Amino acid sequence: MPLNRRKFLGKSAAATGVALAGGVAAAPSASAQGRGKPAKRKKRYSFTVMGTTDLHGNVFNWDYFTDKEFDDKDHNDVGLAKISTLVNEIREERGRRNTLLIDAGDTIQGTQLSYYYAKIDPITAKRGPVHPMAQAMNSIGYDAAALGNHEFNYGIPVLRKFEEQCEFPLLGANALDAKTQRPAFPPYFMKRLRTPHGRDVKVAVLGLTNPGIAIWDKANVQGKMTFPGLEEQAAKWVPKLRSMGADVVIVSAHSGSSGTSSYGDQLPYVENAAGLVAEQVPGIDAILVGHAHTEIPEYFVENKETGKKVVLSEPLKWGQRLTLFDFDLVWSKGRWTVEKVGAQVRNSNTAKEDRKITRLLADEHEKVVAYVNQVIGTSTQAMSTAEGPYKDVAIIDLISHVQAETVKEALKGGQYAALPVLSQASCFSRTAGIPAGEVTIKDAAGLYPFENTLEARLVTGAQLKEYLEFSARYYVRTAAGAPVDPAKLTNADNIPDYNYDALHGVTYEIDIAKPAGSRIVKLSFDGKDIDPKAEFVLAVNNYRASGGGNFPHVAAAKQLWANSDEIRNTIIQWVQAKGTVDPGQFASVDWKLTRDGTPVF
Repeated sequence: MPLNRRKFLGKSAAATGVALAGGVAAAPSASAQGRGKPAKRKKRYSFTVMGTTDLHGNVFNWDYFTDKEFDDKDHNDVGLAKISTLVNEIREERGRRNTLLIDAGDTIQGTQLSYYYAKIDPITAKRGPVHPMAQAMNSIGYDAAALGNHEFNYGIPVLRKFEEQCEFPLLGANALDAKTQRPAFPPYFMKRLRTPHGRDVKVAVLGLTNPGIAIWDKANVQGKMTFPGLEEQAAKWVPKLRSMGADVVIVSAHSGSSGTSSYGDQLPYVENAAGLVAEQVPGIDAILVGHAHTEIPEYFVENKETGKKVVLSEPLKWGQRLTLFDFDLVWSKGRWTVEKVGAQVRNSNTAKEDRKITRLLADEHEKVVAYVNQVIGTSTQAMSTAEGPYKDVAIIDLISHVQAETVKEALKGGQYAALPVLSQASCFSRTAGIPAGEVTIKDAAGLYPFENTLEARLVTGAQLKEYLEFSARYYVRTAAGAPVDPAKLTNADNIPDYNYDALHGVTYEIDIAKPAGSRIVKLSFDGKDIDPKAEFVLAVNNYRASGGGNFPHVAAAKQLWANSDEIRNTIIQWVQAKGTVDPGQFASVDWKLTRDGTPVF
């Protein structure tokens, strides 16, 4: 058992908070007035649980990939410095001792700030720094945080060091030691809130993480940890927490509410299971939802066994929103009972950054800004991802070209060296770009904001066709001759941009007038129709290779090669080695959208 786990398990049973809120007395009943006896006042107590999720390394309202203040079309703001101000406001309104602050995971990956302290100046180094997210969350005063799947991206040693640096527990009731099948992290956190009535309220927070970790970070966790389903672990732990005297049980779940999975039937566990937990496991009062990057201010799910409604809330990612669960309790039959609970969110763009947090991490911020602005080469022309989701653009070809070159070099002289190498790439951001002239780390890194690594898998021509058909579901079916609005052409069935793959090295058309499943036409290699039995090497990121997105064949395909370096770094190193980025050397139109043979664009 790690030191941090012992510390917080011991603390969870005994930790206390002194509350100031007074109870609200109930009016005397009519029957009591008639008897001339005053009715006993009902003892009441109210408190608030604040929640964040999917912070993804955001402390400042800053975009390190563009090196300027964050902004989007809805004028959202991001970062813990803004959240800190909102938290302070709530604590002032409710009374600090009548509040808890929790998180639902994905904390230490996502920005160049978090990357820098995992890879460039790692927290795991001897006398290494304290992670900026630990510093900020400690300063703000988090009570507990669930583990997210991205906590495992940098390996277990980085996660353990982060855990050690946090002054609050990282919870994961379904993150189990592979050998003992016991929790590898504290399953829960419990705190007493002292009421004015001499009767403490015991609040338990159960942390659950995502089973998909076993797929997405297989290289980091295989043989070390297992991740069973949220429902079965909640069913195990919620009754225990109630038997330990918990008056209120809150689940912090790094799992969306939709009941869907991106990995199909590769795992027997549901990826987005928060709603199922509420529906199937009695004894839960509220669930802080994470992982899905959607905003759900308040959502009620009825428990099948008890009929009780459980409130769910998911605040928007990156610190754009703060969830508030407001609990009203009444003392009845010798115990506290939740009489009412509701949820809402507050928008961080209404708050100024807390100078306490920005001052605390000013040096770390400046180091990272200097790092991302390092010049690594030049480009002969400007390139943009703006049209990348529906056109074969040069900047996406750059990703594929670098991946294919890397795999070819790795396979040189081996059994598969003679096979053609194809490459898969997605448009991760519609606002990324490389300028004409000097190219910096932030320009290259902006193309690939995820910590994916590169693999080579062996596939056939027939499998490639099915792979592309699956990818082409991304487009909204549009009849020949109908007007085309690029803004409404993509993301059919809510498929995100990162789950649309274009293949480099083959040529094909996607007929969007046809139904999904029969859209790929004129699929050819080297000017000839692809032989269904022909073999190819596919350069593919580890997320896709491990089943992310549930694309067919690739997860089961033979792995020919893999490395542990991020694709982002591979691109940066390629630019540094070449010195000059010239699209004329790698860009080509390999695919296009058509309708009945006529190009859409």
